[in-house]
Amino acid sequence: MTGAIGLGTSALVQDDDILLAVRDLKKHFPVKEGALQQVVGQVKAVDGVSFDLRRGETVGLVGESGCGKTTLGRCVSGLTDPTFGGVYFSLPTEKRRQLDELLALPASRRNDSDQAKLAELEQSHRVDVMKGDAWRRYRRNCQVVFQESFASLNPRQLIKDIVGRPLRVHKEASGSELTEKVVELLEQVGLGRQHLYRYPHQFSGGQRQRISIARALALDPELVVLDEPTSALDVSVQAQILNLLHELQTERGLTYLFITHDLSVVRHMADRIVVMYVGKVAEKGPTDVIFNRPEHPYTDALLASSPEFDRSTVSMQALEGSIPDPARPPQGCRFHTRCPVATPACGWEVDDVVLWLEDVEETFGGLHAVRRNSAFDAWLSFDDQDGAQNLAAALRTDAIPTSMQTALEEVTVDQARVRIRFAEVDEVQLTARGPNHQAACVLDRSGSRPQN
Repeated sequence: MTGAIGLGTSALVQDDDILLAVRDLKKHFPVKEGALQQVVGQVKAVDGVSFDLRRGETVGLVGESGCGKTTLGRCVSGLTDPTFGGVYFSLPTEKRRQLDELLALPASRRNDSDQAKLAELEQSHRVDVMKGDAWRRYRRNCQVVFQESFASLNPRQLIKDIVGRPLRVHKEASGSELTEKVVELLEQVGLGRQHLYRYPHQFSGGQRQRISIARALALDPELVVLDEPTSALDVSVQAQILNLLHELQTERGLTYLFITHDLSVVRHMADRIVVMYVGKVAEKGPTDVIFNRPEHPYTDALLASSPEFDRSTVSMQALEGSIPDPARPPQGCRFHTRCPVATPACGWEVDDVVLWLEDVEETFGGLHAVRRNSAFDAWLSFDDQDGAQNLAAALRTDAIPTSMQTALEEVTVDQARVRIRFAEVDEVQLTARGPNHQAACVLDRSGSRPQN
């Protein structure tokens, strides 16, 4: 990112000064079908995400489109309520430790005292439970800069009214004092008094994003959620906005949650990075560690896809294929369906065979029913016996990945049916790979040995 500042804000950050704590956050959207709109499934947009955001730092949230970044940002900013888990704001160190101890206990083992303590913590610090003064305090201290600046600005309002609205709503200023505060905010983002009585359509994309930033800073917030703030801008304008954000953070001690798919941007801006894939955290750690020693093949593939990154330090080609359906995410490691170094322990399942059959339907054809005993065990019914025999034979050849073949524990043909059974595995969890560095992968960095 030419001209952008890439120093981060590490000097401003204290390790134990946590401003925001995200704990096992889930956001599922119902899938409805039929005239009665019955719920037949759930789209797991965010599915068990946890991380901390320290006061004064920038955390970059990265991943492909559809991985759940924006949904997570909306939950953090209070625009969407989570399905499970929570976002906790401004927890003192001792209360945060108490919260983690309580959440670590299964619900069945919490006594009345534990439940009362948890309820008290949630009412005063959990974003979707806060009421009254606690909620108003959070609304003041968490602001959002959206990806599409034109859509986020009212086209019928003057810039004076757009930037000044937070001040009016919270009764911070009125009359001439309000106007002067708006001018001060505009000057901080590189605009001025001459822009007060113009409409959003009279500005360029970069100027509109500056206006959005000015509005976000009106109430002097502690946390700003930046949702792809530069993705719609030219490269030269991106650098200007990134430099502006860095300067404002240094001057005001702001904390940023920076959501982006652009690795070159997040490398310049973030102190730590959280890499998401299909609603889960694939890897998280300090920015320099993530870029220089990625532990998850997905992170490695993302880096390989960036033209600005030194390809000599990555071990695979750019990522191919499409992101899986979040309504039926893969078992085990969610990346195994696209991973070039997948192992038998990564979580091969019945749906992997079904999806493969959809791609080669002309060869096999006739699959009309799948009766599942579990995600790893099912009977596949064909129109005739030839289809079943052909599938059984193909599952023993290099038509499928070697790791999938190895994970197969049973292939049984019964007339026009085939039973396939894979080795069952648990969901791959984040494991420590170094100081403040975790990855959800069964392999070590070499990609050749399973983790113990």
